Formats: sequence, C-alpha cells, structure tokens
Amino acid sequence: MTGTTGSALGAPAERREGRQKVTGAARYAAEYTLPGRVHAWPVPAAAVARGRVTAVDTSAALALPGVLAVLTPFDAPGLAEPEDATLAVLQNPDVPHRGWCVALAVAETLETARAAAHAVRVTYATAPHDTGPVEGHPGAYDPDDAGGQPGRVEHGDPEAAFAAAEVRVDVTYRVPPLHNHPMEPHTSTAHWDGDRLTAYTSSQGGTTVRSVLAQLFRLPEERITVVAEHVGGGFGSKGTPRPDVVLAALAARHTGRPVTVAYPRRYLPTVVGHRAPTVQRLRLGADPDGRLTAVLHDVTTHTSRVKEFVEYAGVVSRVMYATPNLRSAHHVVPLDVPSPSWMRAPGESPGMYALESAMDELADALRVDPVELRARNEPEREPGSGKPFSSRHVVECLREGARRFGWAGRDPRPGVRREGPLLIGTGVAAATYPVQVAPSTATAEARPDGTFVIRVNAADIGTGARTVLAQIAADALGVPLERVRTEVGHSDLPPAPLAGGSMGTASWGWAVHEACTRLAADPSPPSGERHIVRADTTGTADAESPYARHAFGAHFAEVAVDTVTGEIRVRRLLGIFAAGRILNARTARSQFTGAMVMGLGMALTEHSTLDPAFGDFPEADLASYHVPVHADVPAIEADWIDEHDTHLNPMGSKGIGEIGIVGTAAALGNAVHHATGIRFRTLPLTPDRILAGLLSEG
Repeated sequence: MTGTTGSALGAPAERREGRQKVTGAARYAAEYTLPGRVHAWPVPAAAVARGRVTAVDTSAALALPGVLAVLTPFDAPGLAEPEDATLAVLQNPDVPHRGWCVALAVAETLETARAAAHAVRVTYATAPHDTGPVEGHPGAYDPDDAGGQPGRVEHGDPEAAFAAAEVRVDVTYRVPPLHNHPMEPHTSTAHWDGDRLTAYTSSQGGTTVRSVLAQLFRLPEERITVVAEHVGGGFGSKGTPRPDVVLAALAARHTGRPVTVAYPRRYLPTVVGHRAPTVQRLRLGADPDGRLTAVLHDVTTHTSRVKEFVEYAGVVSRVMYATPNLRSAHHVVPLDVPSPSWMRAPGESPGMYALESAMDELADALRVDPVELRARNEPEREPGSGKPFSSRHVVECLREGARRFGWAGRDPRPGVRREGPLLIGTGVAAATYPVQVAPSTATAEARPDGTFVIRVNAADIGTGARTVLAQIAADALGVPLERVRTEVGHSDLPPAPLAGGSMGTASWGWAVHEACTRLAADPSPPSGERHIVRADTTGTADAESPYARHAFGAHFAEVAVDTVTGEIRVRRLLGIFAAGRILNARTARSQFTGAMVMGLGMALTEHSTLDPAFGDFPEADLASYHVPVHADVPAIEADWIDEHDTHLNPMGSKGIGEIGIVGTAAALGNAVHHATGIRFRTLPLTPDRILAGLLSEG
C-alpha cells in the first residue's frame, strides 16, 4: 500500500480482504454457525415441464431421524405477492417450469435434509408446454423495453438502404443458453428473533435484499438485517434476491431455528437465471470504400412466462458505428422455461459477438483491414440517441492494440499460415459497455487517533471494493491509505445500490468522495469525539446526462486450430481498454483478465441446450457445462490507455467489471476464420463443430 499523502488513487494496492480469504477467516453465507442452526434442501419439480402440484406425500421424509419439517405449497407460511414472481416460492401449487421449488425439507444436518428431500413424493397434473424453438415462433412479440432502452430503434430507411448498398453482408449468428456458475452457490442463512429477521446471504446487493424481504414478510425494513460481507462471485445471478434467501427465511420462521439453504449446483440453471439464447441477424450495407450505409440488427430471444427478461443484444448497434440508416430491434418469445436473467454484460456480450463478427465478414468482402474498417466508421455522435460522447477512444484502443499485437505483419489471407497439422490465425474485435451509476449514501468518520472509517453497504463480490473505496477516501482526504478503514456488506450501513452493471464503484465511490471531501474541510473531531459526515448522491448521480457515456476497448487474439482433432488452442489474448481513470491498477487488471477468460469460455467451451421434452438444461453441473480451466488460458495481457473524462463522477472512472468479456468471443471467432477460411456462426467453437467444418471443406 502506498503511504504517500494524496497518491492512493490509481496505485496497485493489494486487496484488503485477501489474507482473510486465503486463510479461511472470511465467512460466507453458509458459514454462520448460529446456535441451533439447521439445514434445508429444496425439492425441485422433476417429473413435469408445466402443470400443478395435486398432492405431496411427506410421510417417508418426516419419518427420518432428525427431520424437523417439510414445507409444501399447501402449508408454507404465506408471503405478500412479490414484484419478482420468481420469489413466490411455495405460495401456490402451480408449476411454471421444471425445476420450480415444490417443497423444502428441513433437518438437523445437511445430509439428513438432502435425504428427506429425496424421500418426498409429489404428484402433478400436467399441462401442455411450449419450449420453442424461438426462430419463426408465432408467439414472438416486440418488447417495449430492452435493458432500460426502447426495444426497437430505427432511423432512416434501413431496408431500402441495405437493398441499394453496393456491398452487403447478411448473416445470422447464434449464441446458446449460458449459465452463471459462481464458485459460491446461492446460499442464505436466516434467523428470527421474535419479529426481527437476520439474513446472511450471498448477494450483489444487500440493500435490495432487505427491501424485498421487508415487502414479502410485511415488515418494516428496520426489523431486518442483511449481512453479505463476502460473496463468492455472482456474475449477475446474485444481482437481486433469489429463492434461497426467501426459503431460508420461510423455514426459519416455521421451525423457530436458524436455517441455512445452500442451493446444490445442479439446481442453479433452473433457479437463478441464465443468459437467454439469441438468434441475431445482421445486415450490413456499405459503399466500396467501406463506409456503412445501413445497419440492421434483429435479435430473437426467449423469456419465461413467470416474468419478462430481454437479452438486449441489439443495443450495441446503437453505439458502435456511424450509419444514416439503422434498425436495432428485439423479438421475444415467452416459453415454459426457467426465467432468464442477468449474466455478465447482458446484451452487450452476445450482441458484440454478432456485430463484430459481421464487421469482420464485411472487411473480408471489401478486402479492407478489419482495424481500418472500424476506424472508417467511427461516429461523431452516438448513432442511436444522437448524443455526443463524453469520451470515446475506441480507435485509439484499436491502434494501440494493433501495435502491441504486431498486427501490421499479419497476412490477411485466411488459411495460409500452417505449423504442421495446425492452422494459425489472428482476429480482432472492438468492445463497448455503458457507463452506469445510481444514487448511493456513505459516511466518513474522523477518529481522534487520526484514522478514518468509511461506511457504505457496498457488496464486495471479489472485485476489491473495500480496497478501492479506501483509495478514493484517502485521495479525497489527503491522507495515507493505511489510515483509512472500510466497512461494507451490512444493511446497518448507509444504503447503497448493487454491485452490477459495472456501476458499483462508480456509485459508491461518488458518495464516499463527497463525504470525504466535506470531512476534509474540517477533519478534526470536536472535543476529541468522533466526527461523522454523511453524503447522499440522490439528485446528482441519477441526473440525466446530455452525453452518451461508455467504456470502450479492443481485443486481439491468436489461435491454433488442429486439423486432425478440431481442437482450438488460444495462444495469445490482448485487451486494450479506455475506461476513464483507473482507480487501482492491480484490481483493474484482474477484472479485465477475468472477464477475458470468461469470454474465452463463451467462445470455445460454454453452452447448454434447452431440452424440448422438459424445458430445462441437461448441462446442469461443471462436468457437463465446461468453463475454462488453467490449461485453456493462454498468456493474457490486459492494459488501458489514459483517459480523462470530466462528464462522469468525481473520480473520472468508468465501470470495468464487464467490458473485458465484451468482444472477446468475436475476436476469437474471427481468428478461427482467419486460421481456417471457414466462418463458424454458432457458439461455442467446440472440436466437433470445427472438425465437421474442416471435413466438409476438404
């Protein structure tokens, strides 16, 4: 840690909770061993794709020694109707999709609870179900909202402009269902003390959990405490409360004992959300010089009948490239499937895969360098909104990345570089992610001993939030970093928005900066007492901006494709980003790198299939849903360009948690095309697909 006054911000400070995590001192939601704590195991609907529970036989389960209760839709405590219908667990006998919770076994030990859950016998009345496919589905509709934006944006006459274009690309890309698999599954421990509820939960937003529990259990918020000090990953799936915290609270109220619910990993794909599959048709029209005359981006995806969620993949075409004729539209099909939800860079991640792959195809058709094509279509204003950019350095990222990667020496011809049975290729893709921020509160306390304490109900989901917030405070206070302590992850702290949408640090940090700036004007405690300043950024952080605010980046990839096995080995990945002021060089590089690895998984290994017979996902564990492992990860370099943007927050920072995954899959797919001369338009690029393509070409 730096000890130099005023130089904390930007320094590569070590994360403060690191030692706790590697020594096991950090406690996660299942590790609060309260006196009398028991365990619960959910019973998912397993023999029906859609229908209704008609009977639940709990006799065999209750006969097991140590079993305390089995909650069913017929006897579970009642809840108020939630805004999020996925939380209405055990409230009625309806089964909207396979995997829906239909009972909960509670027992003295985890093993007994599991055995009891397996002993429960459920009888169903089945109903007709529809699991798609979405392509050509008669039930498709155009949503009004796509991630806070209109579901459809259209300028000019894109159909006519595309038909008249001298150079045209008309391609369709497919991304399968993808799943959040955090290291710590969704887990909660709940305890009632009279009419007071305490929930220890794995969540990206404890303030939201508290308000939702208050509404469900008809309690004032001050009677609820939510603790989420350490969170073992979430990637969006813990952005809002999931059934685990509701089930734990229900079981604890019913039994009068503290209860832990830790969802088994195999249940996660049907319970906590997933990235909905997308079918994306891209039509790009251009003149012979490579300037776009038309962009049409049509996205078809699914949602559940429980609640609407749109994978808003088309929004990226409203940001990236100049064109007088633009259409970005979403089409959604409601199906009898588990509810999709947020997964790292929702919308942008699959959307940029399709858009940047199509741009690579256009570059091939024009015989123009892919980096140069992107530079030629740099917009002066955001194409979708017409707003000026607060800052936009995507071309600089492309140029700097090309220089570092050695792009100038690349032979543009596909399929010509060989090393024995290996075909070698390189690819590039741009990246974008919006700058988002929400109101937050925070307090800064000056103590008589010359130290300072920052308090904010932020969620540190592994990003190093404690450390970066301390750096923001030290910088604003003008004191050494070691004199600042940070408290996060507890609902008794000042309320704060969730860690999601790459807006956590920008939101919390704004409130911390404001509190510390005011405290710095008079940091001495009066009469030797504590001196506390509170800040609330409501009305400023959420004020409408006249600027389009985005982070940008560029990805470069080199791959080797084995012509014998179809296996792809990634040799190099380089990411260059423009994300405002970097607040901690160490944790920022970690975030960029981790997101790039996740993008590698999206491109090469990760996928699941929607079973048409049952409407769920057979790839329900890490043996069948393949995330990258160490052997899959090449030398990865992540870096950034200095960017000064005065139209953001007081720190001048942009979110960095998601920009790293955006564009990675496209860069890898474009590299595979350059290696083989074959364009694969369905992810992931697994050996069976590659080998089939190579054999068909041979």
